[in-house]
Amino acid sequence: MSSTTFSFKTTSSFSMNPNNTRSLFNTSPTTTLSPFTSSNTLLTKSLKLNTISPKPNPLVPKKSFTCRSQDVRSESVKVQELSVYEMNERDRGSPAYLRLSQKSENSLGDLVPFSNKIYSGCLQKRVGITAGICILIQKVENKGDRYEAIFSFYFGDYGHIAVQGSYLTYEDTYLAVTGGSGIFEGVYGQVKLHQLIFPFKLFYKFYLKGIKDLPQELIANVHVEPSPSVEPHPDAKACEPHAIITGFTD
Repeated sequence: MSSTTFSFKTTSSFSMNPNNTRSLFNTSPTTTLSPFTSSNTLLTKSLKLNTISPKPNPLVPKKSFTCRSQDVRSESVKVQELSVYEMNERDRGSPAYLRLSQKSENSLGDLVPFSNKIYSGCLQKRVGITAGICILIQKVENKGDRYEAIFSFYFGDYGHIAVQGSYLTYEDTYLAVTGGSGIFEGVYGQVKLHQLIFPFKLFYKFYLKGIKDLPQELIANVHVEPSPSVEPHPDAKACEPHAIITGFTD
């Protein structure tokens, strides 16, 4: 085994510098480490002063964050348009007016469940039904009623679209598309409700996002311009096989 030799020299220090009061009490001996020699090179290397910055401890978890731009432009999201007509043909017992307010005139809290037929924007095909409920929020003087509407559009085997929002009897409104099923799973966007003859004829134009391309059967190449006089094609009204969509909801 190699040997290591250390030598120490002890000197006594006593300072009388009047400019430094701390030095008056510095009477402790000073110990100086003299150079040493060792035949063990490994020990010599290990005693060297390391001035290199320590490496990161791999056991300490690293924290990081990602800055992601929130500037998602609307034009980068595909918007698909879908037009349908809602027709109350007075053959479904709709709407049903439930006067929970127990007042003779329309008042806050009255409920209106309803279900009507829907046709394609070209009025050539029967595509399904609407089903939902309206809650009376306000009776606007000399105008009409304001409802909060929650309802769905059923498109047979294709699924359904759920919407919610303001329904006014006296002007057009936009409602939020809140979801759907079937090919409409994950859908979002909005729909414009256009009153033609309340509550018998309404025109809806959807602006849909978040879904794959709509089937051609649901898209009207040219929709009929909304007006109070529009009527569905007689074949669609009679639900002829060529004038309905796949598994349409009745």
